[in-house]
Parts: sequence; C-alpha cells; structure tokens
Amino acid sequence: MLHVENLHKSYQVGKTTYEVLKGVSLEVAEGEFVAVMGPSGSGKTTLLNCISCYIPTDSGSIRLGKLDLARLDEDALAKVRNQKLGFVFQDFLLLDGLTVRQNILLPAIISGSVSQQAETRADQLCEAFGISGIREKYPAEISGGEKQRTAVARALINHPLLILADEPTGNLDSKSTRAVIASFEQAKSALGATIFMVTHDSFAASFCDRVVILRDGVVWRVLAREGFAREDFQDQLLDAIREMGKE
Repeated sequence: MLHVENLHKSYQVGKTTYEVLKGVSLEVAEGEFVAVMGPSGSGKTTLLNCISCYIPTDSGSIRLGKLDLARLDEDALAKVRNQKLGFVFQDFLLLDGLTVRQNILLPAIISGSVSQQAETRADQLCEAFGISGIREKYPAEISGGEKQRTAVARALINHPLLILADEPTGNLDSKSTRAVIASFEQAKSALGATIFMVTHDSFAASFCDRVVILRDGVVWRVLAREGFAREDFQDQLLDAIREMGKE
C-alpha cells in the first residue's frame, strides 16, 4: 500500500543545512494500523508531511499503491490528497459553520461530488462511529472525542487508500483518547482502512499492529504487536523508549 524508500529531507537555515530525514525506508500493508514514535526532532512530522506531499523531499521515493507521488504535478497531488488520502489532525480542523454531517461530507463537497451515495456513506459512518445522534449539531456543541470521531469519519468519506493521522490524541483526555482509538480500530476492522499515525503516546501506539521508532532522522527500531496483549505491547514500547534514552 505505502512504500517509502531511502527518503531524505533537509532544511536550509541561513548557510546551515539541517538534515531531518536520513534515508528512511518503511512499508505499510493494506489494512494495517502503523504508528510512528520518536523524540522531538526525530523527524516524525516531517515524514508525515513528505508522505502527504505537502513538503518536497530531497531524494528517495514514496509510492501509494501504484502511484509514485514524487512524480506528480500539483494538480494531480491535490486530487490524490482529496481522493486517495484521508487526514486526521490533532486540532480536528472542523468547520464551525457546518454540522457534523456536513463536515464529514466536506471532501465530497470540495470534489463537487455530493451524490446520494456520498450522503448514504456519511450516514453509515455516523452510525459506525456512534455519532448519529449528533450529526445535525455544530462543532461548538460536541465534545473533543466526538469532534475527533467526526474527523475520522470525514477522513473515510472518499474511500481513501490511506489515512494519515498527526497526533490525533494529543489534546484529548484518556476517555476521549480511547474513543478515538476505538474509531481507528472500527475503521480498520469494519471498513478495511489503512492507517499511518504519528504519535508521542505509547498508550495510543499500543493498539497498532506495528510501531516504527525514529531517532535522529533514521528508523531506529520497528516493533510488532504480533498477538501480544495491548498492555504487554505498551510495556515493550516503553522499554524501547527507555533504552533509546540511555543510548
């Protein structure tokens, strides 16, 4: 599904070049839930922005299915972002003047294709994520967890190949965090969604199939859950983070 190979990205500040990604390679299989963790400055957000093609890479390749994203022009990339990628952000980014249902339909509205099929899917997503009762409410009238579940539903409206989630639980309490992770699990199990999540939260990451740990712009370690209980997998993640800190 997603193939990242030997990805390099640097920034120029004055006469100084800062290399952020130093040859990152990873894969995410169809239907897989993968997290990226790492300390501040490890390159997590830069990696996500490169995959979404919001920033250009220096070298390397990013393939989404059969699409080589680095070779697409801006018009083609805009189409990919709207139709092939779904985005879930830390701050929800819901439009205050639209209802929950209208926010979910927003990608279809932008693409000019609000068909009966899209409206039916919006209602199905509301049902799947337990927000049918609030679909005519506005963002100011619902909780943080409900906002984030709305954002997950919006990310799925166009049947994307991949959902990119940037710290989706960063501003939430434990109850809302669990609700959002349950939404991702529901999207994966019931809808076959493929999810790539950047997070600093070992609790959220412990629900994933695999966790890629970045350090100083490279893949330091990849941990797979492989049948471990969630609590045991979280312990493995915490052990790895402590080990990285000692090094």
